Amino acid sequence: MPDDSYRTIRTLLASTRYEDLHKGLQLAELEIVKVGSSEARPIFEMVSTLFYIDALDRPDLVPILDEAVNLAARLGASIIPILMEKLNAGDLKAQWAIAHVLGRIGADAIKPMMMAYASSTDPTFRAFILYALGKIKSPKVVHAAALALDAAQSPNLELRDTATRTLGKLAESIPPEELPAELKQVYMERLQTNLADSNPSVRSKAIRSFGKLARFKHLTEAESRQLKESCKHILGTDETGEWDRAFVVRKEAEEALKYV
Repeated sequence: MPDDSYRTIRTLLASTRYEDLHKGLQLAELEIVKVGSSEARPIFEMVSTLFYIDALDRPDLVPILDEAVNLAARLGASIIPILMEKLNAGDLKAQWAIAHVLGRIGADAIKPMMMAYASSTDPTFRAFILYALGKIKSPKVVHAAALALDAAQSPNLELRDTATRTLGKLAESIPPEELPAELKQVYMERLQTNLADSNPSVRSKAIRSFGKLARFKHLTEAESRQLKESCKHILGTDETGEWDRAFVVRKEAEEALKYV
């Protein structure tokens, strides 16, 4: 990349003005076209500084953040190793953005993420990997289902909560005929167990994921009836007259009922 182009992009992306940042990303994309994605690491390093944008503090820059995520994702598999490094070392804002980049890269990111998950014992890092896997819209995420099922019974709350949510996200992308019966059985058992979790966030994710299984045609008629009964119990409309005291759980149960 010519030095003057490099300096211009770096200056624009260091700005706090929407117009400058947008122009910087446009120039960065033009340079990527020139040099090719495999040679674009210096450009990616500059673009990745935008992952630290605080969306709550600067809601006006949310479109810029999304634009930066999309640009990074278009670099494809060549930047996955860099993304994994940054995911393991970044702050919370950057980690969310990187997880979205990995999700938008798609199926090519599944195996590297699974390998990174297996090589780490850090529950936060593992949770972000599971979150990113849930963003991938490819039937190939079925290969990662075992990771999420195992993590859904983790004693670590953050990991258990994220994994329970991810199970539902994976169900969106896996066609019913490509979810093996034995794997679906474990799905059902794990989610049923997490419906009784002491943490309301985990319970809400469990009933939400059950709803995803129903919405995306993974459940038999008998399983749908069972889910309906679970929803009624959570809402206190069955014969017991008891209900889940957490509003968020009841809200998810009402949503799940739409699909059974």
